[in-house]
Amino acid sequence: MIEGRQSFETALMSGDPAVMADELFAVTGLLDDNATLRRSVADPSREGRDKSELITRLLDGKVSKQASDVVSVLVAQRWARERDLTDTIERFAVEASLKGAEAGGALDQVEDELFRFERVVAGNPELRDALGNRLGDAGGKAELVNTLLQGKTRPETVRLARQSVLAPRGRRFDATIEAYLDIAGERRQQLTAVVTTAVDLTQEQRTRLSDALQKIYSKPVLLQIIDDEDVIGGIRVQIGDEVVDGTILRRLDEAKRHLAG
Repeated sequence: MIEGRQSFETALMSGDPAVMADELFAVTGLLDDNATLRRSVADPSREGRDKSELITRLLDGKVSKQASDVVSVLVAQRWARERDLTDTIERFAVEASLKGAEAGGALDQVEDELFRFERVVAGNPELRDALGNRLGDAGGKAELVNTLLQGKTRPETVRLARQSVLAPRGRRFDATIEAYLDIAGERRQQLTAVVTTAVDLTQEQRTRLSDALQKIYSKPVLLQIIDDEDVIGGIRVQIGDEVVDGTILRRLDEAKRHLAG
């Protein structure tokens, strides 16, 4: 994986990140759709050089040399599962897509836009059904994403949101977006805290909360704020699987359980 990471970072410096993202997503789709090819390039019993030569021949003239080199290095390595290889290529595609925003100091914006789009979809049954229907036309769903986001968000946001409906790879729409957000957070070595509150926090409150969480977890923490009128005071903070629930409603529920006991 170290060699693959080094090859990828080198390719990002010499190529167009947006082109790299599209090409790596395309390679992921190619391997997902072709079980025979996927087994051939992920087979741990085959020589790495043979696998590299095979994928290089297949990709020649179809993707940039940078993308081909990255995939060539990855397939030469040993993978415990076929899915590990395609997951890594997809991960690099997401990172390449985020690179442009990262270079422009807009990574926070892309993360926030993706998060808010997922929340909008989750809160709109018609939109949720339209984008989450696994039997629906992928191209049509991608066009719907374009209509909703084009010109209103960063191009990186549009690309990733489109990809989440074009090739969810067996995941739900929300799970795909969350996976992309996790990759963005890991690239910046930062945690993401989902904060649910009845009243929007002031900038000062956000800063204080972020600083407090950073001291607890020893790394930067990005806040994603959800306004929920059902939260009666206090806040609910979730980081990964860990939940810190300080809402009054939660305290009332605990008091009821205590009294009932």
